[in-house]
Amino acid sequence: MNLADPASLGGEHFDTIIIGSGFGSAFYLAKLLDSGPDRRILVVEWGEHHPHDWQIENDRNSYLAPTDTYYSESDKPWTYTIALGGGTNCWFAQTPRFHPTDFKLKSRYGVGNDWPIDYADLEPYYLQAETIMSVSGDPDMAAIMPRSGAFPQPPHRLSSVDRLMKAAQPDQHFAMPTARARVATATRNACCATFRCYLCPADAKFTLNNGLIGLFDDPRVSLALKTKAVRFEGAGNSIARLVIEQDGREAKVSADRFILGANAIQSPAILDRSDMAGGMTGKGLHESYGAHVEAFLDGVDNFDGSTITTGLNFGLYDGAFRSDYGGALVYFDNRWTHGLRTEPGRWRQTVPLMVVVEDLLDPENHVTAALGGVAQVHYKGIAPYAELGMKKAIEKLPDLLKPLPVEKIEFRSYRPTESHLQGTLRMGDDPATSVIDAKMIHHRWRNLTVVGSSSFSTCSCANPSLTVAALALRAAELA
Repeated sequence: MNLADPASLGGEHFDTIIIGSGFGSAFYLAKLLDSGPDRRILVVEWGEHHPHDWQIENDRNSYLAPTDTYYSESDKPWTYTIALGGGTNCWFAQTPRFHPTDFKLKSRYGVGNDWPIDYADLEPYYLQAETIMSVSGDPDMAAIMPRSGAFPQPPHRLSSVDRLMKAAQPDQHFAMPTARARVATATRNACCATFRCYLCPADAKFTLNNGLIGLFDDPRVSLALKTKAVRFEGAGNSIARLVIEQDGREAKVSADRFILGANAIQSPAILDRSDMAGGMTGKGLHESYGAHVEAFLDGVDNFDGSTITTGLNFGLYDGAFRSDYGGALVYFDNRWTHGLRTEPGRWRQTVPLMVVVEDLLDPENHVTAALGGVAQVHYKGIAPYAELGMKKAIEKLPDLLKPLPVEKIEFRSYRPTESHLQGTLRMGDDPATSVIDAKMIHHRWRNLTVVGSSSFSTCSCANPSLTVAALALRAAELA
């Protein structure tokens, strides 16, 4: 790695400065380096580099706890990793694409927002991201999410429960697409299905460490670790410099272009500390709304799939009802989240389900940096749209699960977090209702590109990481 000493960077000029090293920043950097011209690039990362072995030995993804990096009066947790690779360290590697309707929620259903791009604009970049991550997926998903190419890897082996569901609902029940290797690659082992994905013991899931670490060996790239991006300094409608800090010492670095990819809490906080907030900056912090449910079965064994979550059902995802309440995805787990059954001979006759519902972006849920420069989260709660969506989804579960011999369905718990903070620097065509444009460039600061899930205009039920990677690839290509 080409490590830079932050103390010696003062006054240095770069072609591009990238803040953060998670999905958005890393995939942007990968595409930028592929474009050919010589560049001088600085990546600024608040955390350290923690290789896979360190994470396993220390049973964590980073020495920095997220709760030490922001303040909130709400008890809702916001989970993320500050370290080289960001969320690529802690994610579970679920990689569904967003549904085509997610991009046009306002025009189709009269609620939420429309994205300034649609599914077709993003589809080639979805495929590029899947290829980089060697995603395993179900080719049948092309029926609802058109594809320009095949998944790089075959789908994981379905459980017996999933096979019954898929046989009865082939147009809505699919093998979970995942960047957990079904087949070993040159740098990753096959998934071991031990269900510790945030600290994958087999190193089967895609991470920056096993997939993109070579970016930091490129002579065009300098990496400043344990270095906090404090604030920008502007000039006219452009950003001139970034103030960085390490061990209480500040330095200023300049660039022609800046890429902001911290996360949906830290990115707007940087802009607020820079007196570059206002408008919709920081507003709309959200994530999808999840619950645990368990279905007890009569005579069908479960837990014989080849990864942690084997099935994904779209039967409650889309329809005219989204004008009134949120759509839901139902995740079929291949792990005994709630324990096994105690009856002799029936211990595997259960299926843990996760129900995940979309939310609406509420400006009252927002981020500032008013507390001495520390990121401050103001969160009042989920929207009634999501609450009603969850209620309706659980009511519809018996009908959805008719292909299975269900004895009873038990609600287990609401999930405190989906670990997918989003939406605080949203995309849009109108500067009055968004922060960045269709190319992910700030409406005012025209040499600032924002990457990461802070850019999301709506809240899909689907995991966001693949969409973050695809958006970053597209933004870099259009830069």
